[in-house]
Formats: sequence, structure tokens, C-alpha cells
Amino acid sequence: MTTLAERVVDTSGARDAAVRAAPAKAMRAAVVTQPSVCEVREVPVPLPRPNEIRVKLEGCGVCASNIPPWEGREWFKYPLAPGQLGHEAWGVVDEVGHDVSGFAIGDRVAMLSDNAYAEYDCTREDRAVPLPPELAGQPFPAEPLGCAINIFKRSGVRPGQTVAIIGIGFLGALLTKLAEGINARVIAISRRPFSLEVARRMGAAHVITMDDHCRIIEEVRQLTGGQFCETVIEAVGKQWPLDLAGEITRERGRLVVAGYHQDGPRQINMQLWNWRGIDVINAHERDPKVYLSGMREAVEAVACGRIDPAPLYTHRFSLEQLGDALDMTRDRPDGFLKALVMM
Repeated sequence: MTTLAERVVDTSGARDAAVRAAPAKAMRAAVVTQPSVCEVREVPVPLPRPNEIRVKLEGCGVCASNIPPWEGREWFKYPLAPGQLGHEAWGVVDEVGHDVSGFAIGDRVAMLSDNAYAEYDCTREDRAVPLPPELAGQPFPAEPLGCAINIFKRSGVRPGQTVAIIGIGFLGALLTKLAEGINARVIAISRRPFSLEVARRMGAAHVITMDDHCRIIEEVRQLTGGQFCETVIEAVGKQWPLDLAGEITRERGRLVVAGYHQDGPRQINMQLWNWRGIDVINAHERDPKVYLSGMREAVEAVACGRIDPAPLYTHRFSLEQLGDALDMTRDRPDGFLKALVMM
């Protein structure tokens, strides 16, 4: 991973004359100095390398993957680089590096980058997607929107199927809407009354409070005539929801792991999974090309009204409030779905 600090000094000699002659500027960037401690520092504005664009950021979404480095693990080294952890950004191109042909100064884009909790960040031009005029003025964290699109495609949900979605946060709400949009029957399962109401608005046919393991299994059994669900999408990232997912997947059904399981090992009921002949899909993606494909499709889906993520952006924070945004993303109080840090 290239840090912002490594971008500041150009030692390659490959940048064009206009970029090299650009006057030095400073910007504000959030720095996680130690677990659960964040401060805003003034640092140099990064310069784009060849085939890179620099974006004056409008905002950046806060991702659950930020939680482990925010809480602290022995393998993280502090302080983190300025802006590091932010990767759901959008904004306006304000400088281009040598050999950039797909973007020009003034273009509004969403991007994949690493240091976007800052006023500026750079990315390769093949890791950015243009935002059309239909999205003018709208926040657009394309990376998580693209994740929802890609997970849904991996899930293989078909019209007429019964789909259980366990965990109605930002991702689960989008998956509910995508499934409802192709006339699948959605059973939404979540612990918070607020989330269940969101699921109803997104088109869920049934909602179940996630409080009692055996009661949930029995309710799904009754709703499906004893057959359970053709597809179950686990979107929480914890052991219990993963256990529950296996229990409510029908014979020869599909269990899709969409939750972020990065806080330790998991156990599975292999006897149950094996006996039912369940197909298990790990829907996490690491190929940037696939990310970009999902992001482009998300742009089209929002622009044409297929999905409307705006009501799901429940909380907005300034750069100086990043710590609060990370705490809320971890604690997930009632009424919270997605935090945006606005520059």
C-alpha cells in the first residue's frame, strides 16, 4: 500500500512539467495516532504520478473494515499514514499526472484509494469512475455501493425465490432492495427495530427480530412451508448470524457470506451444511477490476433510480469528528446505518 507521505516527494522525474511546477499546498488529513485516538494534521497535498489523478474530495464513507485498526491489533503500526483507512471517496479531479487520458480537471468521480480521510487523494485513473450529471450534488461512496451490486450478482438470486437477509445495515438494506427489484421474496432478519423498518421500506415481504435462535428458525420454517430459503445472505460478520444462516438454508440452497469476518476464527456446523448439500459462497472481493465493474453498475443503478441509497446515509461528520464516526460505526446505535465524513 502506497502511503500519502510516499507520494509527496517526486523522485521519479516522470511527472510532467506542469505538475512539477505546481506550487506547494497544504491540506487537512486525519491521522490515527494510536488505537481510538485521531487528530487532524496539516500535511502537503499529494502529487499525482503518471497515470494518476488527484481528486479534491467532497467526502468519504466510513467502512466496518476500519474498526480493527481503530480499535487496535498487534499487527498495526501507529501512527497510520495521513488519511489512511479512507477508501470510499468521491470528489472532483483537480490535477492529472502524465499520460492520463480518461479524465480531465473538473470531472466529478468516485474512486478506489487508500488515504481518503483527507481533503485530497490520488488514485490511478483506471481506479476511478465518472459520475454523471444526474448525480450532481449527491454523496456517492461508490465502493460500498459496488460491493452490494457484486454480492448480489454472486448470490445468484432469481425471481420468485425466497431470500433471507440476516443483518439490515447499509449493505443488507441495499441487498433487500436489489432482491425485491427482481421479484424475489425477502425475509429480513435484524436485531434493531429501526433496521426492520428500513427493510420494510426497501421491500422486504417479512421482517423478523433477531433475538431468539430457535424462534427465528421456526418462524422461517412456517413462512416457507417447512422448506426454508433458497438463498440466505449473512451480512453481519459475527458467529451467531453465521450459525443461523446455515439453519435456515434449504436443502441444495445457497448460503452467501457477505459479513466482514475479520475479528477472529469462526466455527461452522459442517454436519448440517454437508447433509443439506448447501452451496457456500464467500462474496468478498479482492480484484480491483471487479470492484470497478460493480462501482460502474452502481452509478447506473442510482442514476436511473433502480436503487436510492440517499436515505441510508444516516449520519454525517466533519473530518475533525472522524473518531466519533468510527465509534458509531462500531457501536451501531439505533437509527444508524452509514456514516459519511464530509470534507
